[in-house]
Amino acid sequence: MTFETVIGVEVHAQLRTASKMFCGCATAFGLPANTQTCPVCLGLPGALPVINARAVAMAVRTGLALRCDVRPVTQFARKNYFYPDLPKGYQISQYDLPVCEHGRMDLTVNGAAKTVSIRRAHLEEDAGKVMHESDGGGSVVDLNRAGTPLLEIVTGPDLRTAEEVVAYLKALRDVLMYLDVCDGNMEQGSLRCEPNLSLRPEGSNTFGTKVELKNINSFKFVKDAVTYEIERQTRVLAEGGTVQQETRLWDSADGRTVVMRRKEDAHDYRYFPDPDLVPLSISEGWIEELRATIRELPDDRRRRFMRDYGLPAADAGVLTGSRALADYFEHCVALFAEPAMISHFLLGPFLRELNQSGVTVDSSPVPPERLVELLKLAHDGTISLNAARELFPEFYATTTSAAQLVEEKGLRQLSDDGALRELVTDVIEAHAAQVAQYRGGKEGVLGFLVGQAMKRSGGKANPQKVHALFKTLLS
Repeated sequence: MTFETVIGVEVHAQLRTASKMFCGCATAFGLPANTQTCPVCLGLPGALPVINARAVAMAVRTGLALRCDVRPVTQFARKNYFYPDLPKGYQISQYDLPVCEHGRMDLTVNGAAKTVSIRRAHLEEDAGKVMHESDGGGSVVDLNRAGTPLLEIVTGPDLRTAEEVVAYLKALRDVLMYLDVCDGNMEQGSLRCEPNLSLRPEGSNTFGTKVELKNINSFKFVKDAVTYEIERQTRVLAEGGTVQQETRLWDSADGRTVVMRRKEDAHDYRYFPDPDLVPLSISEGWIEELRATIRELPDDRRRRFMRDYGLPAADAGVLTGSRALADYFEHCVALFAEPAMISHFLLGPFLRELNQSGVTVDSSPVPPERLVELLKLAHDGTISLNAARELFPEFYATTTSAAQLVEEKGLRQLSDDGALRELVTDVIEAHAAQVAQYRGGKEGVLGFLVGQAMKRSGGKANPQKVHALFKTLLS
């Protein structure tokens, strides 16, 4: 028997608000444990929550970007469960009246179009964090994160492969970062994904038993975990066993999923409307105000880069995967109308230096004006493009102008017609055999001759002019 994989994904995106969902405590990451708390997020008796309006606005903007319907009236509920990192004994979430629902995302996976339905996007507060002592001495709880605003985005059961799951998560992360509602940092837990996976006989319309995967903090681990779980469930069913409904953790060290707990159903949480929070009305006027703030989204921008700048799909995809990088690129193009040259340089030397130095595009020591200064020297033949690439690490690390560095390093390209003709003539005289081969029809030999001229010039000869001179003198 062959099986079909059915996958839905829940994503918890931490919203980029300065304060928590229902109180004024800060949401900054990495501060000393239990320093960002108050009676509200500690769940002390008599403390009353107040809804963070900025978090609601971010949720609405995200829903609009995902083509969701925004509810005119939404409501918060209490999700009841008991765990050490949940001080109130319940989590404030949304159940039957989510802020956004009925949306979709359009993807391209391995060249094929794929539509993923968005069932709902709802607001909730995060729990704290339990840390277990490595020496077995016990566990401690940090409640700094308790109450941090989350947007949970839930797909329909539309995904079928690990590759589709990763493609969806990357596209969603790009949208969230473009909207500036989430920083997308999976390692710090700002973006957490939980695939829900089941198998059913090929051709069946009945869903199999669902397993939820947790503890996945990178796209690579998502792909590995889903692939492993498909293989595990296939093996269980093929051997006549039964898949259990449970939550499993991804153990990246051992490359396998392990049981965490039996999976609860919605009725186990005993949802009911939070009596401390009245229903929230969202006016059509406010929705339209928020819609007007949504800038061009990644997929639209990628298509425009391909259409307007003639960039290949792969290059346009990388450039538009980061709003900051796409903005940087367009700033450069506005100063210097050579999009292909700029794109190649950004995706090569520029990103390499940023990655090695751990610096973001926004914090780059080379603003667009400086990069264009260097590229113009390569474009007008003052230096070769290879020389520009080799010079860039030093250019990146200093405030010295490109022109001054070129002079200090002696990189100015030899472009004088008389000197180049003499150089080419010397190479022709020194390599009579190769010249005869070229004149006999072996055009590939021309590359060897150009290489010899470049070698003699110490790499300073203008390669385009050298190539043209060889063709002229050997014709």
